[in-house]
Amino acid sequence: MGNEYIIEANHVSKKFKKAYAINDLSISVRKNSVYGLLGPNGAGKSTLLKMITGIVRPTSGEILFDNHPWTRKDLLNIGSLIESPPLYENLTAFENLKVRAALMGTGIDKCNEILQKMDLADTKNKKTSDFSLGMKQRLGIALALLNSPQLLVLDEPTNGLDPFGIEELRTMIRSFAESGISVIISSHILSEVQQVADDIGIIYNGSLLYQDNIDASENLEQLFMEIIRKERAS
Repeated sequence: MGNEYIIEANHVSKKFKKAYAINDLSISVRKNSVYGLLGPNGAGKSTLLKMITGIVRPTSGEILFDNHPWTRKDLLNIGSLIESPPLYENLTAFENLKVRAALMGTGIDKCNEILQKMDLADTKNKKTSDFSLGMKQRLGIALALLNSPQLLVLDEPTNGLDPFGIEELRTMIRSFAESGISVIISSHILSEVQQVADDIGIIYNGSLLYQDNIDASENLEQLFMEIIRKERAS
């Protein structure tokens, strides 16, 4: 049964000083799917994603990656864009990719291939300090894809993007899942997640309140509000 999941978090908690950011939370992310992690700002989404990507360690509980306990070696198979893209502003997109590729032992061909894939091939001589926000986001995702990850983690990737940028990103995310990359995308913009996700999890106050697959006809906003209101009233 476990083999169908790329990530399973089993009863994980994360405590900062005396407060729990994540409290006894369990989620399962299917392989080759897009998992939408929903919740209001401050719900614990970023903390959970930082645990999955090894930035912070769980206080308790266990995270499995591809059916084995998560270790730092699994970072070779995880790409992530959490908060703002880690760019050298004085370098071009290609040079940014080349620096990362050198650290990872990846060839230049891969840099060119990913620039094409992320529609950045015509920026060869442009410094990233002159990039639009959407281009910076695309380059951040390009950097996350350099190691050909099995799992791609995107934390609020549509922040600051215009409608065209959001539409492009949505198409790319679907193409990743179709090419065999599992994607976790966190957002508080429900309509965006609904159009791209196969499964959703709703997180609030560090707890997972709901997890199921989702279809385009479902009223996600109504579902989300009902679950959050019920929790606030309890």
